[in-house]
Amino acid sequence: MAGINFNKAQFKAAYGLPSQIPAAEAPEVVVCGRSNVGKSSLINKLLGRKALAKVSQKPGKTATINFYDVDGVYLVDLPGYGFAKVGQAERKRWADLIAGYFDQDRSFNLVVCLVDIRHEPQKLDREMVAFLKERELPFVIALTKADKISAQKARNTKLRVAEDLGVDTDDIYVTSSAKGTGIRELQARISEDTLEE
Repeated sequence: MAGINFNKAQFKAAYGLPSQIPAAEAPEVVVCGRSNVGKSSLINKLLGRKALAKVSQKPGKTATINFYDVDGVYLVDLPGYGFAKVGQAERKRWADLIAGYFDQDRSFNLVVCLVDIRHEPQKLDREMVAFLKERELPFVIALTKADKISAQKARNTKLRVAEDLGVDTDDIYVTSSAKGTGIRELQARISEDTLEE
C-alpha cells in the first residue's frame, strides 16, 4: 500500500474547547510536546511546508488544538505544555483541552511525543509518557533539534532516553527540522501506523 502523501496537507480547523471538537472522521496522528520543543517546525518539515504551522519566537503561542488534513489523515497539533509565562487560568484551560481531547472516542493511531535532545527528559515529558502508557496509546518519541549536537552524542542520548523513559529504541526518532534528519523515517512510521488495516 502506498504511504501518505505528506505534501498533500492543509489546515482544517482550530478548537479552543474540547466540546468544539467534532467526532473523529479519519485516522488521527497526534503531535505533543513541551513549549519551545520545536513542534511547529517539525510539523512543517513533516508536511514539506515553510509555514503551515505557525512558528513563533515566543513559546506557548499554540493555544488551540489544530487539525491538519494530510492526504485524508488528520495530524492533530496539541498546545505545547509547561510554558511558565502564561497565566494559571490559561494553563488550566490548555491542560483541560488536552485531557478533554484524549478523553474522547477517537482513533489515536499514533502519538508523536517531542522531547528536546539537548536536555534530559523534563518532569512534564515524563508525565506525558506515563500518561500515554497508562492509556495504552501507541506512541513514539521524536528527539528534536539534533542539529545542535554531534551525531555521536545524539546516538548516546537516544539510548539514555530509551532507558530513562522505558521506551524501546525502535520507538525513538532522532530528528532535526533544520537539516531534515529522521523526517523520512518518522513519516514512514506515521504511514505504517495510520494505514495498516
